[in-house]
Amino acid sequence: MSGDARDFNNTDTRAVIKFIISLEGKAPKEIHAILTETLGKHAPTYATIKNWVAQFKVGDFSTSDAPRPGRHKTVTTPEIIDHIHKLIFDDRQISAESIAEQLGISRERVGSIIHKDLDMRKLYAKWVPKCLKADQKRQRCQTFEQVLAFFRCDPNDFLSRLVTMDETWLYHYDPETKQQSMEWRHKGSLRPKKFRVQKYAGKFLASLFWGSRRHPPH
Repeated sequence: MSGDARDFNNTDTRAVIKFIISLEGKAPKEIHAILTETLGKHAPTYATIKNWVAQFKVGDFSTSDAPRPGRHKTVTTPEIIDHIHKLIFDDRQISAESIAEQLGISRERVGSIIHKDLDMRKLYAKWVPKCLKADQKRQRCQTFEQVLAFFRCDPNDFLSRLVTMDETWLYHYDPETKQQSMEWRHKGSLRPKKFRVQKYAGKFLASLFWGSRRHPPH
């Protein structure tokens, strides 16, 4: 037996199995071996062949797929749009596939409603160094105002003597990826913020310094 796998569909394959059973009485394993040799990677799995053989043996000799109800065709209504909007507000990271499954509509329709009717898209979270309290923000503003005053007095002297320093914790773990942090947002909305959570194990402190010299070092 030989043939082009591209010429075989499910109906053709079932007809071949029916023919082999009727004339040769082959077992499912033998039929699977024959089809694998003929169709290669396009051959049905052993479990599928076993299921078809069982159907033929109980008198079901149909080689066509039984009709399936499938999903109901649903028009886009304000109720569906509101429902999808609520699901997104309840879980900003919900997937369109999950919404389609819950509402029983197609993935394409859900995507159209989100992008066209709700005018939303998924945005990556923006990493920010720390979650500052109001007092900490105020103190930093006052410090920056003092630094700016020194700079305005003598910019050249200020820059030549300026040394800045920052420190950060480096962790021995993989943080959440940008893909995992994506959330649904309306067009024009700001990116969601994601603070770097400090862990108390598997980390070390790195201190970084920047400076400026008026003359190159000797």
